[in-house]
Amino acid sequence: MNKKLEQYIEQFSTPENPVLEDLYRQTHIRFINPNMVSGHIQGLFLEFISLMIRPENILEIGTFTGYSAICLSKGLKPGGKLITIELNDELSEFAHSFICRAGAEAKIIQLTGKAQDIIPGLDRMFDLVFIDGDKREYIEYYKLIIEKVKPGGFILADNVLWGGQVLDNESNDPQTRGIINFNAMIRAESIIEEVIIPIRDGMMLIKKKA
Repeated sequence: MNKKLEQYIEQFSTPENPVLEDLYRQTHIRFINPNMVSGHIQGLFLEFISLMIRPENILEIGTFTGYSAICLSKGLKPGGKLITIELNDELSEFAHSFICRAGAEAKIIQLTGKAQDIIPGLDRMFDLVFIDGDKREYIEYYKLIIEKVKPGGFILADNVLWGGQVLDNESNDPQTRGIINFNAMIRAESIIEEVIIPIRDGMMLIKKKA
């Protein structure tokens, strides 16, 4: 997007929460691939979606430094929980420190490990799932979680435009192929409805039919 338009969007959106602003800044200072952090506008979008749904249970695949988890947790019903899974154990303490600063530690359960190993053992149904893990594994995540999504519940999948590389059907890049194959699979599913929203790197909003 045009830089001036990005600045305009920022200017006319609710200002970033100071804790999230510092989290965004520290992520860029301390970590490789800081662009994986959700950031202000996407974070607000996730927060508003959660506030509209008012979920009792949220599952997030891919915590990174905790920005999206904090945003999504704001829409939880009283007593609701967000379970977030991160493969990289080196990120856990950093994310937890900001989750605590945001006052969300009672609402967010951090799990470390491979999502494919953890999800089958989760004994609850989810109103909302946010997929933002390894792009090569999106189809695996979907197949594991779809039966754990309540009828009428929602799945959000991030990076579904993948910098425009989804237009390259001949690509052999594993991450690109993962997204291309995921998008095609979702389009062929009969138990869901979906729309791609061109926010940031593309986000797919999926509704499980009631």
